[in-house]
Amino acid sequence: MIGAIIGDIVGSRFEFDNGNKSREFELFTKHCCFTDDTVMTIAVAEALMNTGKDADEATVKTDLIKSMKKWGQKYPNAGYGARFISWVLTDDPEPYGSYGNGSGMRVSSVGWLYDSLERTREVARWTAEITHNHPEEVKGAESAATAIFMARTGASKEEIRQYLETEFDYDLSRTLEDIRPKYYHVEDCMRTMPEAFECFLEAESYEETLRNVMYIGGDTDTLGAIAGAIAEAMWGVPVKIVLDAQSYIDDDLDQVVQRFNKLVHSTRGETADPYENNKYIKMAVERAHETRTAEDMIMVLDVLIKRMEEGGEAPTPMVDVNNAMGEFDPVKMTMGKPFQLDKDMRLRKDTVIDESGKEWFPLFTDNEELSKKPTTNISINVPIRIILEDGLNSDRVEGIVINPFGLSMPIPKDVLKIVFRKSKAAEGK
Repeated sequence: MIGAIIGDIVGSRFEFDNGNKSREFELFTKHCCFTDDTVMTIAVAEALMNTGKDADEATVKTDLIKSMKKWGQKYPNAGYGARFISWVLTDDPEPYGSYGNGSGMRVSSVGWLYDSLERTREVARWTAEITHNHPEEVKGAESAATAIFMARTGASKEEIRQYLETEFDYDLSRTLEDIRPKYYHVEDCMRTMPEAFECFLEAESYEETLRNVMYIGGDTDTLGAIAGAIAEAMWGVPVKIVLDAQSYIDDDLDQVVQRFNKLVHSTRGETADPYENNKYIKMAVERAHETRTAEDMIMVLDVLIKRMEEGGEAPTPMVDVNNAMGEFDPVKMTMGKPFQLDKDMRLRKDTVIDESGKEWFPLFTDNEELSKKPTTNISINVPIRIILEDGLNSDRVEGIVINPFGLSMPIPKDVLKIVFRKSKAAEGK
């Protein structure tokens, strides 16, 4: 789903034929923003997560209407069509026969949440019918969700192309070079879905897909959302791009994205990595080392704050202060049974010492960083907030240092004070 949201953000500044139809552009600038495509993507995902994957049609549609009106009223100026925002702002739950491209841009979560193509198409149809019940709109939602489902379950681009042509009767024979010269901003499904599919089909990566969208122009935020969602399912989204997009996504929207990611992991039988989102800290540090700009140094702090407020944890080396493990007799251990120490274990966070002899609390983003130079044989998960608070308040240390045995970054106490001030300011908004 994040692939759709980023596609919307990147495409936002080029819609209404504001671009120069080029593949050479900055993905993110101050002119980028999320639009109605992101808001409605979030609304659909939240409704489907709330109802559960086995809910019936009436339940799903009721929750979809409720969620779309809630989020639309919260973000009424995100750029909706006139008839849609009128529907959002009234109590009328009836669809209005639209054949605009709105159903295709908001459906990406459906492609991830269900176990079969048949169920995916069924729910995608429901997401369209509550507002955009024109046959072309229903087809747009079904086809987009289908392409995402097929891409994430291992289908090739050619298999996806053939299925879209056969099942939905789309003409995908035109290349981007054929489309580009006369293509312009249109908002109907008939002239959006084939073009979005072709942007994906002629790409070999997520980023290339978005550059293809801007190359042909048109309704670029919606094209980006549709094509970007399929590209994410096929190749994933590079961490750097996700990191760059974070500052454009409001916290309440991002909370739904994070909930969705956790649910997708669990329903696919995957064990979520507790340090998964710490990769953004690592990426921010790497980028700050590369650019040496104040802006990217601030980004490190922003990512730290975000992970702290999300309740993120980090693997933390501990010192067995009273040597409880050293006095334990391994002969007493029995396979499969718990064991008891003869005395309570007292643990204290270990420190690292820099070249000048000063001590710092380490913040390791993952076990790989921790294992580069093990300091103890005991580590536990510690909330990032606690690590930062201890770095600020402990007389033992100068502050904290991120990944001290890799590409590291020290965060001294005066900077940690800024982190907590910014965090409190964010909480007060």
